[in-house]
Amino acid sequence: MAYIVAALLAIAGVIAYRRGLTRQREAYIDNFVFHPAVLNKFRVVRPNLTEEQEQLVFAALRDYFQMCRMAGRRMVSMPSQVVDDAWHAFILFTRGYEQFCSRAFGRFLHHTPAEAMSSPSMAQQGIKRAWRLACARDGVNPSHPSTLPLLFSIDRDLKIENGFHYVSDCSNEIRRSDTSGNYCASHIGCSSGCGGDSGSGSGDASSCDSGSDGGGCGGGCGGGD
Repeated sequence: MAYIVAALLAIAGVIAYRRGLTRQREAYIDNFVFHPAVLNKFRVVRPNLTEEQEQLVFAALRDYFQMCRMAGRRMVSMPSQVVDDAWHAFILFTRGYEQFCSRAFGRFLHHTPAEAMSSPSMAQQGIKRAWRLACARDGVNPSHPSTLPLLFSIDRDLKIENGFHYVSDCSNEIRRSDTSGNYCASHIGCSSGCGGDSGSGSGDASSCDSGSDGGGCGGGCGGGD
């Protein structure tokens, strides 16, 4: 009996430790302040944004890091070009980025371009995971979104050149070949009822196929091991 009690206490201790660590990492990411040098490096790439818009971009980057934390070691694709630019700027300060990753994830979060992923389906699963996690964080119905999570709306809202522009209203059956360059957001994480994975995605840096309906899902890079 004493052995069982000791084992149960040990398990409870491990659970409490992990919950505490999760809360610490979540708070660390939410409260992280990016060094002014990172902001300056980002401005070289995106010089036309206002200070308020820059703050929104880095808030979205924190959102992305939270999603990577929640996903553990599973790939989470980056659905925004401008937020990816901010991530690039942060990575250039290698020592600071490494320290951030250690405290935020307990590991180094690699930046993996879609071209370097092991298979097209890896990129597809990564953007689907990003959609589900972003919707969960922002309280959006992933199958029938009335609005878009920040990471999926920011490129369009800020009119980012070469950005990934998603729309929540897919009634017009927007397709990857659409000259507007829009991506149908609700098609990303849908079940077979609206087009499952065909496995035919190109895995290029600008888009990946979400299924036989041809709807693009956007997103070019991902974070993972």
